[in-house]
Amino acid sequence: TAVVEMDENSGLLLLELNPPNPWDSDPRAPEDLAFGEVQVTYLTHACMDLKLGDKRMVFDPWLMGPAFARGWWLLHEPPSDWLERLCRADLIYISHMHSDHLSYPTLQKLSQRRPDVPIYVGDTERPVFWNLKHSGVQLTNINVVPFGAWQQVDKNLRFMILMDGVHPEMDTCIIVEYKEEWKAQFIKTERKKLLNYKAQLVKDLQPRIYCPFAGYFVESHPSDKYIKETNIKNDPTQLNNLIKKNSDVLTWTPRPGATLDLGRMLKDPTDSKGIVEPPEGTKIYKDSWDFQPYLDTLHAAVGDEIFLHPSWIKEYFTWAGFKNYNLVVRMIETDEDFSPFPGGYDYLVDFLDLSFPEERPSREHPYEEIRSRVDVIRHVVKNGLLWDDLYIGFQTRLQRDPDIYHHLFWNHFQIKLPLTPPNWKSFLMHCG
Repeated sequence: TAVVEMDENSGLLLLELNPPNPWDSDPRAPEDLAFGEVQVTYLTHACMDLKLGDKRMVFDPWLMGPAFARGWWLLHEPPSDWLERLCRADLIYISHMHSDHLSYPTLQKLSQRRPDVPIYVGDTERPVFWNLKHSGVQLTNINVVPFGAWQQVDKNLRFMILMDGVHPEMDTCIIVEYKEEWKAQFIKTERKKLLNYKAQLVKDLQPRIYCPFAGYFVESHPSDKYIKETNIKNDPTQLNNLIKKNSDVLTWTPRPGATLDLGRMLKDPTDSKGIVEPPEGTKIYKDSWDFQPYLDTLHAAVGDEIFLHPSWIKEYFTWAGFKNYNLVVRMIETDEDFSPFPGGYDYLVDFLDLSFPEERPSREHPYEEIRSRVDVIRHVVKNGLLWDDLYIGFQTRLQRDPDIYHHLFWNHFQIKLPLTPPNWKSFLMHCG
């Protein structure tokens, strides 16, 4: 970080600031770990269960239902005792608000058994639990903590939540320190960044053990067959081989229910008890998903009374609050196959003055055509949800002219929408 200051002669001075790393504050003397004292069990996707002495931490529990409307489904079958594991957690860390990390179906199930489970999130620009009230999930012990400050759990265990380097406005990562200054730093990066970048990160950070996780999802709904076949995921084995080639770091490609004993692995990486795999015959990959209840919820929005009144369009985009930007968007409601939905809406939005013209304006303007599956777009509109459900959930098809990504537009609809949904009750009263 650089700052400009005045020097003695009223000239300008450029100073480079090198603030100390927050995790270097209050250092502790390392201690050895006993076997069995620190154990890391992989559950699924980005979800880990950590045993740290007599405390248990769980990260990012997405263990049932879809993420991003109906676009992502779990690749792995979580261990059958996943709910018990969540219920006995001393604390749960949720890195950010995306539904593959903050899963309301999972938390709904947990809250029925243990609504007071302590949940920790970072103090991000958009609150992680911005949609809690609307979700109907009853959780009574959510802790929003500042970045870069140690949270002491007991005499041996503390953790620190840090702002993410890729998405600082919404994402976070965590450092967990138990006794011997073991730092588990989980850094999420875009899948599109080269495997070599991740290998370089490992080289720079010099961890003793590296475990790639998160990204274990599948587009399993039949209507997303095309996406499933074309959206090739990074292969963790490939990444681990690359790391092995460039360094001495131990790598672990986890399977659901597999447990790594940190004390054993640090003492002797060849110890056969260092990693305990799930019992033989344990189901690793999912082969069926409970689509229907989630599709029913989405489909319920299609016939909502709001959409009988074309003025919902103006109401919605006025609520969204994005304007004074030279972009014209054509929104087309479609069926499963992205063909226009019979009786669906097809309209233009001019974001320069937030108008809804019949045809494209004559001035020079970038243009974007967004085809959205009718059930998902109406569910998003009705509930005031972020457009991640559409965009990351593969529920849209986009065409741009020219082919430029409009960061301000997408950033607004993916992060900056109002925290409370549109007032459709008042809208319907005025329509009546």
